[in-house]
This record gives sequence, structure tokens and C-alpha cells, in this order.
Amino acid sequence: MALSNNDIMKKLRVALKLRNDDIVEIFSLVDFKVSKSELGAIFRNENHPKYMECGDQFLRNFLNGLVIYKRGPMPEKKKGGSSPATKNKTASEKEKPRK
Repeated sequence: MALSNNDIMKKLRVALKLRNDDIVEIFSLVDFKVSKSELGAIFRNENHPKYMECGDQFLRNFLNGLVIYKRGPMPEKKKGGSSPATKNKTASEKEKPRK
């Protein structure tokens, strides 16, 4: 039996002890608007008349927002600087100044 996107959302919510306010904040980190009523529909039982299936885009945005929520935003890449060849050398491998 495979897990549905709804099951994954439910399990993550319980495992990370997230409330609906937290989940709305997570979605806002990736500029994805979601209301508490939409979340309620996703977390309902499949037999409930107001049940809504969680789509792939919804889950993907949640996971991307969760990474930002837990780790922080991705740092900017620095331009220029040392070349990768010298960056990966250890102190003993670097050239020593000549006298």
C-alpha cells in the first residue's frame, strides 16, 4: 500500500508537531498562498464530504518551504574568490613561500 500525498502531509505534521498556523507560515516562505480551511480539507478523512486530495504541487511547495523553515534561506553564492583547485587543497599541499 502506497502513501498518498495527504498521508505524507499528515505524518509530517504529527512528526514535526506543526500546527495549521505553522504550516501556513511554511507555505508563505515559498510564496504559496494557502488558507486554514484548505489545510483542514487536506487533513480530513477520505470519506468526509469536504475531503480534498493533496496534489503534487501542493506537497512540493510544502517540502520546499519546510527546508527554508528548518534550515533558513539558501546563502548567496559568492562571485570571484579563489579557484576551486586551490580551495580544495589542504595546508600541507599548498605551496610554501620560498626564501
